[in-house]
Amino acid sequence: MAKADRFYYENFITAADCCCDAAKYLQECLQSYDYANIKEMLEKMHALEHKADGVKHEMTAALARAFVTPMDREDMAQISANIDEVADFIEEVLQRMYVNRITSVMPEAVAFAGMIVECCQMMKDMLLELPNFKKPKKLHEQIINLSHKEEECDKLYLEATMKSADFSAEPLVVMFWRDIFERLEKCADACEHVGDSIETIVMKNS
Repeated sequence: MAKADRFYYENFITAADCCCDAAKYLQECLQSYDYANIKEMLEKMHALEHKADGVKHEMTAALARAFVTPMDREDMAQISANIDEVADFIEEVLQRMYVNRITSVMPEAVAFAGMIVECCQMMKDMLLELPNFKKPKKLHEQIINLSHKEEECDKLYLEATMKSADFSAEPLVVMFWRDIFERLEKCADACEHVGDSIETIVMKNS
């Protein structure tokens, strides 16, 4: 890897680490959920999301200054934006739990958070492999595997949404949980969008 290119790849990994940390923290919050501590959870989660924003801004500034980049700068900007969206959507899950005053957690939400952790790690693994985009055999496999994981999340989303009606007899609570599961599904979708952006780069350089 050329020394001049190292910043870009390292920036992607740092951004992915922010997402992994946010996903793990979300999982931790849901596993031992206590609404009395929700504001503290939100503050910590926002700090992780804010860090991800900062990493994205560093990439945007570097791309604006650069004369030569290791790949198309618009594609790199898209990857950066897509990674940042992952952190945004993870934060939104806790925000919805706060505004909807969720006091007890469905087991499916804990399971979903665990799958988001897996999606984020798979996303990071792809980004670690990204410098080899001109020899993309492994990247192809990783993109497909992440797509399969997102399909598993789709199935869990459907099951969890259905079970929300069994979890509570209160129509508002059911509606709130369906909203939360939709946010969780967006987290998985956002990880897959990073894979889509990488696939675009691979196709352009094949």
